[in-house]
Amino acid sequence: MNLVLFGPPAAGKGTQAKKLVTDRGLIQLSTGDMLRAARASGSDLGKQVAEIMDTGGLVSDEIVIALIEEQLDNNPNAAGFIFDGFPRTLPQAEALDASLKSRNQKVDCVIRLCVEDASIINRIGARFEKQGRPDDNPETFKKRLEAYHTNTAPLLPYYSKQGKLTEVDGMADIDTVASSIARVLDTNGNGKQVEKPSFWARLFGR
Repeated sequence: MNLVLFGPPAAGKGTQAKKLVTDRGLIQLSTGDMLRAARASGSDLGKQVAEIMDTGGLVSDEIVIALIEEQLDNNPNAAGFIFDGFPRTLPQAEALDASLKSRNQKVDCVIRLCVEDASIINRIGARFEKQGRPDDNPETFKKRLEAYHTNTAPLLPYYSKQGKLTEVDGMADIDTVASSIARVLDTNGNGKQVEKPSFWARLFGR
């Protein structure tokens, strides 16, 4: 099964992905981790990534897609992938569909972690104080959050129309969120939507 964990920065996607890796043996593909690794490498690409991240911008689709495809090629026998922080734009979503199709695979399920902006701004502020990651700077983070809402919102109807999108309350505690995700995966293994997101259900008249 290939799963997309969808939600704004600091929504808890990474935490839930790690639990799924342990519980279900899937491979987590975190663009955030891959980008930070590229940045730490000191390569030309890493320096380019660092400049973009430090100013709150989004790394180009070409760079992100190249990183994802490299991981797909490096793990041809994987039971499935968890896409964490990807796709973030419609072109990325379309590129992911095409890339998986060329490998006789597909995105089976998309889970959106629903959280409140004010709560994740507070969460990221606390994380910045503890870890000091430059891309967690509160002012930089607000730009990332704004970019998320602007660029990623179209992905909701994109995946809803495919019948793959389910919403989970990301404001609950970690174990409750994990249980909600598990229920979705256990009843949604065929890629069919079992719980229609309330907003998009009304929007599309479903």
